[in-house]
Amino acid sequence: MKIAIVNGPNLNLVGNREKSIYGDVSLSDYLEKLAATSSHEIICFQSNLEGELIDFLQKTQVDGFILNAGGYTHTSVSIRDSITSISTPVVEVHISNISARESFRHTSLLSPACVGCIFGFGLTGYELAVNYFENTKK
Repeated sequence: MKIAIVNGPNLNLVGNREKSIYGDVSLSDYLEKLAATSSHEIICFQSNLEGELIDFLQKTQVDGFILNAGGYTHTSVSIRDSITSISTPVVEVHISNISARESFRHTSLLSPACVGCIFGFGLTGYELAVNYFENTKK
């Protein structure tokens, strides 16, 4: 199984920014370990640019996407439209519990287009999403 983990704006700063929310482990280090220990092929992509995220979702052939769109979660109709335009299932992941944060973060435009959502379990949310795809392909 081939799974793509797609991360949006500012997630390249995880491990350095707002450690009380995101922790002190870099996202790239965590995902490198996750990929190394997984029985699946995991590819990772991060961009601060909305169009690059959309292009990646549209052009990448995988069995599943794990998407943390960062701030675009709350603003991007275009990323939502991209998710609904592809046949590949997408699991939305957020490191923090977006429902327990500032009110502008409470609404995800992406959630209704995804097969599932994992919020608030820290970096472990990515592993939980990989497990979802593992268990649905049996």
